[in-house]
Amino acid sequence: MRAAPDLRAYRRIVVAFSGGKDSLAALLHLLAIGVPAHAIELHHHDVDGNGPSFMDWPCTPGYVRAIAAHLGLQLYVSWREGGFARELDRTDAPTAPVRFETQDGIGTAGGNGRAGTRGIFPQTAADLRGRWCSPSLKIDVLAAAIRNQARFLDGPTLVVTGERAEESPARAHYASFERHRTATATRDVDHWRPVHDWTEARVWQAIADAGIRPHPAYVLGWGRLSCRTCIFGSPDQWASVRFVFPAAFRRVQVREAASGKTIHRALDVAQLADRGRPFPAAIQHPDELAQAEDIEWRLPIVARPWAMPAGAFGDAAGPP
Repeated sequence: MRAAPDLRAYRRIVVAFSGGKDSLAALLHLLAIGVPAHAIELHHHDVDGNGPSFMDWPCTPGYVRAIAAHLGLQLYVSWREGGFARELDRTDAPTAPVRFETQDGIGTAGGNGRAGTRGIFPQTAADLRGRWCSPSLKIDVLAAAIRNQARFLDGPTLVVTGERAEESPARAHYASFERHRTATATRDVDHWRPVHDWTEARVWQAIADAGIRPHPAYVLGWGRLSCRTCIFGSPDQWASVRFVFPAAFRRVQVREAASGKTIHRALDVAQLADRGRPFPAAIQHPDELAQAEDIEWRLPIVARPWAMPAGAFGDAAGPP
């Protein structure tokens, strides 16, 4: 399999867009090498199920929409009905259906599988069978959106994601170009990771060159844009959440206690927070702090002058 695709061969290019620095850099790279905006569609997966914030940053959907509008790109949002909270609480019931925006409205897939019970948070492991949040709320959601729209049978599709080898040993082994998991004899879908071999410095340079404001998480000290209360959060991340987002911290703490099993293998989230120190930047940027909690995006999406965020090259705890 060739290491990079012929971009002229695809009917559409689907960018799985979290709003994080790496998916943003991948998107900017496509535009920089001449892919027209009309050929690109952004797909954002709402971890909290298009409802109240439980795990993720409240501002992320608004941030993603602001970038799509700024760059003139089509954006489609998809989600697991009820999001993280419903899947966590699932008791003798099937996993909820996936909802996804289409060109004609809202599509639905699934929801009729075998009954099962969760009751505990995803486990901090590379194995996706235990770390159920990534497949259930992101990977499987995009796959369902592709598999259940006839338009993806009309010509080849390229799915673009932003994983980088530098992030973890597991990601270092990802192929930069391969067939996508939704590909069949009649559905032609490839998967490209254009920034797989990029350094973090190159990622930030691409964003600086475009002048796009980084997600508030980076400005406040986070090194990666996972969920605000990511199960892989470091002690400093948990200490920061408890300090500046106490209600969000308490929601997870209560659910963790009710499950009878800690998220971390040895410590509960309060014990993790006790071992960390809040990021200084978390209280140094009141406008960004307020925006992080706001579902409506209110800050300029272009930052001039552009400044490197406090979280760059820092605490990078997150999914392996």
